Amino acid sequence: MFFASDNTSGVAPQVMAALTRANAGYAKSYGADALMTRVRARIRDLFQAPEAEVHLVATGTAANALALALVTPPWAAVFAHEAAHINTDECGAPEFYTAGAKIVGIPGADGKLTPQGLGTALERIGEAGVHGVQRGCLSLTNVTEAGTVYTPAEIAALTALAKARGLPCHLDGARFANALVATGASPAEMTWKAGIDVLSFGGTKNGCMGVEAVVLFDPAKAWEFELRRKRAGHLFSKHRFLSAQFDAYLEGDLWLTLAAQANAMGQSLVQGLARVPGASLRHPAPANMLFPWLAPGTNARAAARGAVYYAMEDQGREYARFVASWSTTQEDVDQLIAALIP
Repeated sequence: MFFASDNTSGVAPQVMAALTRANAGYAKSYGADALMTRVRARIRDLFQAPEAEVHLVATGTAANALALALVTPPWAAVFAHEAAHINTDECGAPEFYTAGAKIVGIPGADGKLTPQGLGTALERIGEAGVHGVQRGCLSLTNVTEAGTVYTPAEIAALTALAKARGLPCHLDGARFANALVATGASPAEMTWKAGIDVLSFGGTKNGCMGVEAVVLFDPAKAWEFELRRKRAGHLFSKHRFLSAQFDAYLEGDLWLTLAAQANAMGQSLVQGLARVPGASLRHPAPANMLFPWLAPGTNARAAARGAVYYAMEDQGREYARFVASWSTTQEDVDQLIAALIP
């Protein structure tokens, strides 16, 4: 009954086996390994983007912060949802790596920006001349921090507003695979075809040990990214161990298979909550993360029965965050639901 996060699960066996294979013998360092060449080719093929550049780092924070630093000057604003991970959970890393860019948090129901909300912020920010921050970039998250998803059309509507101001667009895809499975979209449709310039393509939350890909759909800034990654201390010397993870992750669409399992268990949780007295969803939950309202005392009862998840409260009401992972089973779901029922 461990539903605290999908990054608390283990490593998928296929990825662990790939790490063991990569451990044999010798390989060129700093990303010059043969596996990285294959990963780059596979990602270009998946995204129908033959010119895209691909760089690997070990954490989502590094991927987001370095990507944002690449496209945002220090005197500019990063427009994002107020609950976005870059705004609430990265200890100021985006501001640090951009050397001072300001994250402008924008409200929006169910963790999603709307064209109206973004448009208002774009009108307001950047109008104070030298005295205020300038418009910098747009950053979206899919799956969102509320467990909801953007469709490609919704992303395109938001990026169009940013592009009209000449702003580049970033997508935090820590749960990118889960968003694709939930929407049925292709990688290209969810990214560059919808106006995304740089993607943080997550692996860690979906069965990898620790690897994220930064995909630059405009290769012009690839060298600058390499310099920023090295300067920030995020260029691995034994890079083959990052490459091996992503190579296995993409092999035979494993990444989508793992996400499909996580999403299926998320949907099983949604269905099971119908049997829990007083439970209802705070947001739509089409993927693997959900936030149900719960009756008073439910969190304490479930914890006493061994359930592990984030128990929260808002204005005196109990609620929870449940996240299913690639390794979550139906038995796990059934046990959690039983723990929630009086």
